[in-house]
Amino acid sequence: MKGIWSLLLLFTFDGILDGERGFVPQENFDLDRFLGKWYEVAVVSDCPHYMQNKQRNAVIVALDLKPSAEGNVTVMAAAPRNGSCKQTSIQYALTDIAGQFFYHVSRLNVDVDAYVVRTDYDHSAVMALVSTEKTSKNRTTIFKLYNRSSDVRYAELDDFKMLVRLNAMKDDIIIVHEDKSCNTKET
Repeated sequence: MKGIWSLLLLFTFDGILDGERGFVPQENFDLDRFLGKWYEVAVVSDCPHYMQNKQRNAVIVALDLKPSAEGNVTVMAAAPRNGSCKQTSIQYALTDIAGQFFYHVSRLNVDVDAYVVRTDYDHSAVMALVSTEKTSKNRTTIFKLYNRSSDVRYAELDDFKMLVRLNAMKDDIIIVHEDKSCNTKET
């Protein structure tokens, strides 16, 4: 199976960048199949500040994606922080492009374009997030590896590293999250 994934990656990841728009979401993206429980198991970014913060709290984040009443996607996230479980909620606005979402982070005054660049729906997904600071217009790219379980599979991590290298980031700075208790076990 790993060999097939790797071949698919070689032929498809080189086509995920699309100039002005950022990244190209997975072809024929199916939102209904993508919704549900995911675990953020690894992350990498070209932003040193983001990476420092993630390194200090390198834990698996449990995610639950559900359709919202407004027709968008509600992302509930749970992660251990300072001895308790911190839960947050983000509203992903759907865009005209299937597999691309938009949200704003008021605390940081950044707009974020989120792309599902690859998923098999049943096991793993790769998200590319491009954030733009409203005042400075600085852009940051983050790649996140999601799994349907809290296990980190080496074949998926190897494929994630390949994606990172193809997008001019160093794969040796990828943070693989630790599995600590905060709703990270499957229910």
